[in-house]
Amino acid sequence: MNTLLELIKYVLLEYPKPEELSKPRLVKLIYLIDWKYAIDYGKQVTNINWVYNHYGPYVDDVINLMKENPDLFEIKTRQNPYGGVTDKFQLLNRNVDDIQLQPEVKKTADLIIKKTSHLSWTKFISLVYSSYPIKSNLQYSFLDLEKLSIEFNSLKSNLAMTN
Repeated sequence: MNTLLELIKYVLLEYPKPEELSKPRLVKLIYLIDWKYAIDYGKQVTNINWVYNHYGPYVDDVINLMKENPDLFEIKTRQNPYGGVTDKFQLLNRNVDDIQLQPEVKKTADLIIKKTSHLSWTKFISLVYSSYPIKSNLQYSFLDLEKLSIEFNSLKSNLAMTN
């Protein structure tokens, strides 16, 4: 089972405003799910090697995987209101029973979707940039979410003890 593929399918199925799932928003949603899962379970959901590039956490893995599976996803390229180009994604098989994810992965994905789907792009991206891996690393560095989750949880514990 390809967990990233299953997670993409799940997000596309469960996200309440699929028309807002641009390429950057979808990729950053996967990042937030990976990060929250690492905090809670000590490991990432996916095997993505996240990089903090000039637009925050971004990799091509998510979109490339979708392009490699045209039987599962439709990608429509459109012009956005600002004159640029944007991709919109559609899951072709909308049967949730076909998605194979562990319950704790679904729980994490549901939480991130619930907490972010109502946010404007500005508030969403602020949330992403306020995450510990971004705040504690230099731009263009590899983000080892598992290691960073240990640091983060240790800092949380230390703060709790001082209060």
